[in-house]
Amino acid sequence: MMPPLPSAPPGPEQHIDSDGRPIWHTVSVEDALAHLATASLGLSGGEAVQRLHVYGPNELTSLTRESAWRTFAAQFKNALIVILLCATVISGFLGHTLEAVVITVIVLFAVLLGFFQEYRASRALDALRQMAAPTARVLRDGQETVVPARELVPGDVVLLRAGDRVPADIRLTQAINLAIDEAALTGESQPAQKTISPFDDPRLPLGDRRNITYAGTSAVLGRGQGVVVSTGMATEFGRIARMVDTVEITRTPLQENLDRLGGTLGKAALVVVGLVVAIGLLRGLPVIQMFMFGIALAVAVVPEALPAVVTISLAIGVRRMVKRNALVRRLPIVETLGSTSVICSDKTGTLTRNEMTVRHLFADERLLDVTGAGYDPTGEVLDAGRAIDPPDSVRALLTAGVLASDARVVSRDGRPQVEGDPTEGALVVAAMKAGLDPGFLNKGEPRVAEIPFTSERRRMTTLHKTADGSLTAYSKGAVEEVLAGCTSQLRSGRNIELTPADRERTRATEQRMAAEGLRVLALARRAGATVEDPESGMTLLGLVAMMDPPRPEARAAVRTCEAAGIRAVMITGDHPLTAATVAREVGMLTDGRVVSGRELEVMSDADLERDVADITVYARVSPADKLRVVTAWQKRGDVAAMTGDGVNDAPALKKADVGIAMGIAGTDVSKEAAGMTLLDDNFATIVAAVEEGRIVFGNIKKYLMYLLSCNVGEIVLLAGAVIAGLPLPLTAVQILYVNLATDGLPALALAVDPSEVDLMRRKPRNPRVGIFTRPVVAMLLAAGAWSGIVNLTLFTFGIAAGRRLQDVMALTFVTLVLIQFFNAYNCRSDRLSAFNRPLANRWLNIAVAWELALMIAIVYVPFLQRAFGTFSFSAIDWLMTIALAFSIVPVLETVKWMARRGWFGDLA
Repeated sequence: MMPPLPSAPPGPEQHIDSDGRPIWHTVSVEDALAHLATASLGLSGGEAVQRLHVYGPNELTSLTRESAWRTFAAQFKNALIVILLCATVISGFLGHTLEAVVITVIVLFAVLLGFFQEYRASRALDALRQMAAPTARVLRDGQETVVPARELVPGDVVLLRAGDRVPADIRLTQAINLAIDEAALTGESQPAQKTISPFDDPRLPLGDRRNITYAGTSAVLGRGQGVVVSTGMATEFGRIARMVDTVEITRTPLQENLDRLGGTLGKAALVVVGLVVAIGLLRGLPVIQMFMFGIALAVAVVPEALPAVVTISLAIGVRRMVKRNALVRRLPIVETLGSTSVICSDKTGTLTRNEMTVRHLFADERLLDVTGAGYDPTGEVLDAGRAIDPPDSVRALLTAGVLASDARVVSRDGRPQVEGDPTEGALVVAAMKAGLDPGFLNKGEPRVAEIPFTSERRRMTTLHKTADGSLTAYSKGAVEEVLAGCTSQLRSGRNIELTPADRERTRATEQRMAAEGLRVLALARRAGATVEDPESGMTLLGLVAMMDPPRPEARAAVRTCEAAGIRAVMITGDHPLTAATVAREVGMLTDGRVVSGRELEVMSDADLERDVADITVYARVSPADKLRVVTAWQKRGDVAAMTGDGVNDAPALKKADVGIAMGIAGTDVSKEAAGMTLLDDNFATIVAAVEEGRIVFGNIKKYLMYLLSCNVGEIVLLAGAVIAGLPLPLTAVQILYVNLATDGLPALALAVDPSEVDLMRRKPRNPRVGIFTRPVVAMLLAAGAWSGIVNLTLFTFGIAAGRRLQDVMALTFVTLVLIQFFNAYNCRSDRLSAFNRPLANRWLNIAVAWELALMIAIVYVPFLQRAFGTFSFSAIDWLMTIALAFSIVPVLETVKWMARRGWFGDLA
């Protein structure tokens, strides 16, 4: 809160905010200067120094900055990391140095990755600071001087010119054709024309407070002067910084699932190992033998390769996303995308091109359409859907638009761009579509004078010298203002009287187009004009209606989202009519509601949470509104993605489960706050990213299903033997090798399994359900139980048949490894048959072939036989072990068949 200024309290006609300060856009210039105890000539140097001590520097500060060391230490709170550290110590104690080193590297990699992700996520505030102006032109002691912007104080009088970055929140006292680009703050696609008049409504949205300029925005046209009303953290940017700084990053579903998994595995390991060791000791087995066996079993239960597999899966997903124009900054975001159920999308630059485009022309009593989008001058004039050669009335209308504009179309990197005001650029592009040459028109009628646009006049008039030496005036602006200066209209190539009925018909046409969310301008001319009075007695040429059009691919992307069960919602600072028009064009708004920021402001959080699913478009919203909407979706249990490009989007981007920034039009603040950046600013890229996220999660699920089913099989075998009073079926070395073989290459290969064909026709995964759905658990338990039963049966009958114990252990060992290889192919899907594209994963084929080669070496190479307790298998031995291992295939095919028919509940 800003300290009070040494002035009298505001009068009763002024409005007061919750901090006891005036609501500045409702205050007159005179009252603002009086309240701030300053004058139009500015503060004295001494007073400025004194106020700087009171208010502090004009800069953004952090409220909750955490040290890098504490961020690093927090990474070790993960249960799985703690278990893996214990596994490292155990492996080292057993003398398995290589395995201990591998696990240590995996742990450090996971810890450092998490640290750097969280550290980078805290840099959004740093990017916000960089948007502050470095210097400011102020009046001190009545003289214009340049001072560091951080030394500005409330009461300073600041001078603004085109190209200046606004250094603080300023109540304007002068505005001469002043236009401010506020897109980064309000989301408005058009520069805001500024005025000095006060407004009565204290709840006016930021974008409509036309007598205030805000820190971090930029002057693009004209000049102005104003008094500083807020600095530093009291500015609108400061409020956003406070929200960004205090918003906690939501943990992803995968992080939550892995934490729960780590805790569950830790408890399971203690229970199983304790039970097996206790039974062994009760049976009189040697203490040392049971201790070594218990440690080996504990290592087998814990999936030490899990962090590596998860990281590799996410990293591969990131690489694929870059190829599809999506850059991910935090790896877990990849998986979260796969469970996204709602996308809260900004409008300007995300669903639209951020390029004003003329859509309709009204000339000679005809309403015509103009095709094409953006600044590409490719397009046609249509009459009732049919392309026509532009008639003279249209050419006259668009000629006026070119000559009464300062914008021009240039080519940059092979793409047409507009230099100047986007509205004027749209007029120039429309003229080019009609076959007019702007350069030729300007040379043919050179400009000799102009009356600039102001927010009070709401029109711009230029005077041009014609070939015969006379002057022609061209005017463009608000329809009612241009109409007021017109006495005639162009009809069939002649100037005829503009009757009251004609005026009413023109206004009705304007209202119809404005109701579609279009910006409507009137254009007029006067031949034989004079410099002294160019704007009276003009001839109305017609109306031009324009808008920032939707991206061509946005509609298809919205349809894909619908097919994938993802709700698309628009949140924008733009006008409700404009927002609704765009939402309808892209297919987003069908039966949902349109809610303005003012309506949202009076809604309680409980009401918003109740109604949020019925609202499709939010217009004229503030940064706090965006944050509330994202939070309301999250409270419903949805996984919310938020797209945006402006500073105003940063708090919601950081709060969202998936924050998505625009790479081309986006500010550095939005990119730092977001977890992902679209390199092409294309809404359709989000859909591609969601698909990659679903692939990544599916592959992590496949890995875990495979790994844990193998672990269950080992536990059933080992625990069953101990409980049945049989000898230990495997040595500690064999247990550790099985763990290494199955957790190694085959498991990693499942992390890069190809996508399942119907992936984007499935509903989003419920993050509260997690990885282990009933069908997955059924697969996992069936595979593990069958593996344990088959191997325990083999071991029991082998002993009963009188074969040497070491040979039976070797047969059991090899069968266990082979059964897990067959299991790997089954785990490529929890619903589709293993015979559906069985060899599609070439990396799994290579991994299994390599592991088979190693297994053959272990069976036949003498020194490996001694290390692993094996012998040279006969053909019968191989046939028996392969047949027993293959038996898992029909078992799991049966389980999948049951799952597809809903025996275990819905498939995730």
